[in-house]
Amino acid sequence: MKKSYLLAIDQGTTSSRAIAFTTEGKTAACASEEFTQHYPENGWVEHNPDDLWNSVLRTCRKVMADLNITADDIIAIGITNQRETTLVWDKKTGKPVYNAIVWQDRRTTAYCESIYSSETEALINAKTGLLLDPYFSASKIRWILDHVPDAKQRAAAGELAFGTVDSFLLWQLTNGKVHRTDATNASRTMLFDIHHQQWDDELLTLFDIPKSMLPEVLDSSADFGVTAAECLGGEIPVYGMAGDQQAALFGHACFDQGMAKSTYGTGCFLMLNTGDTALKSTNRLLTTVAYRLNGKVTYAIEGSIFMAGATMQWIVEGLKLLRHAGESEAIVKDVPLDHGVFLVPSFTGLGAPYWDPNARGAILGLTRDSGISTIVAAALQSVGYQTKDLQKAMERDGLRPKVLRVDGGMVKNNWVLSFLADILGAVVERPQVIETTALGAVYLAGLHAGVFHSTAQLATLWHCERRFEPSLCTEQRNHLYAKWQHAVAQVRL
Repeated sequence: MKKSYLLAIDQGTTSSRAIAFTTEGKTAACASEEFTQHYPENGWVEHNPDDLWNSVLRTCRKVMADLNITADDIIAIGITNQRETTLVWDKKTGKPVYNAIVWQDRRTTAYCESIYSSETEALINAKTGLLLDPYFSASKIRWILDHVPDAKQRAAAGELAFGTVDSFLLWQLTNGKVHRTDATNASRTMLFDIHHQQWDDELLTLFDIPKSMLPEVLDSSADFGVTAAECLGGEIPVYGMAGDQQAALFGHACFDQGMAKSTYGTGCFLMLNTGDTALKSTNRLLTTVAYRLNGKVTYAIEGSIFMAGATMQWIVEGLKLLRHAGESEAIVKDVPLDHGVFLVPSFTGLGAPYWDPNARGAILGLTRDSGISTIVAAALQSVGYQTKDLQKAMERDGLRPKVLRVDGGMVKNNWVLSFLADILGAVVERPQVIETTALGAVYLAGLHAGVFHSTAQLATLWHCERRFEPSLCTEQRNHLYAKWQHAVAQVRL
């Protein structure tokens, strides 16, 4: 007798994954597929939309084949996705008018600067909790409308749809029947009023974006539609949706105010639950929707770092210092923490709390004694230092998590987490299931399906695999961090 499963679609920046979970939240099968990154110009990052869709379809089908199951064995699907990445497509054909412009992309820096004023940024921040920056979707939509022939006219005529990756996948999965998103993804577009939970006319006017392009916004756990039979061999309801960082927060069971998680994937994202209060940061952190259940919004404060795993990808593919990132732990095990070399990975600018799109990467402090192991250690440590930047910003906002739950590909590396605990001066907890983003998506789907009954029940499913305690003294920690801050100052000149 076959069991029933919940299926997570985890569409990330460098790969798409499908993971089948049991109704107890255990991983049953997983498939992953990387796809090509496109860099047409300096600071530009694009994905081919066909790569996103086809890699999702193939990984879902592979998981089903590996488990020898059909659509009838899947209770529901949860979708989680790289956020802010922007797609515009024809409503009749479903064909995108341009490549997906990725969240890392900085091509709209000049445009953002051209509309900047203290009043404009205050307006955006008050309504969306965000800052005026190329990171978010609004300026990317504007670029597509301005640069793709006839796109502006077609959008005005109601012929084009906009979506973040979740919306695009849902459109494809439902064969164009459904154009929806959830409140977490909507909150990252710079067009959504997070206090009134609706698309904002004033912001749409500011960016000159027709409202007809936008998807309907639902709770994170809701009935988003059913898959067309030709996709996965039958109709499967889509009951969960959340941006990847919010899904990770949910998967970590950070349901109480003050709980925090940090995800180390392509980028790094530290998110702290602030409950039903949308706290305003005075230190250039973002206020965002953590999740929305039964119409009730839970908010979070977030710090975003653009380069974490992507830095190691550069070490492997760009510098070719390693064959794969998994070699890094062994090569740095004997490198002292205070080796004097700092790698500032501002390849596409700096995220929080600097928000400097013009900063560029650098390796500083090299001597004749520096070697591959030192540079790799500096790359790994840059992730901890950047997390420290976010922690300091949160502290200045009056928030300091004592325990940090972590996930993402980099957290397999014990050396990284040991240094992270040291530089933060905080306990770092690694869960038994590190595919926390996908887990959060199926938790949301399972809640709507009735598989799970409450967030309290979900909290009992989270288990710690290993705790990392800090061992550096305060003086050593402050000494290392001061040198990091000096290195950052060099790339911002």
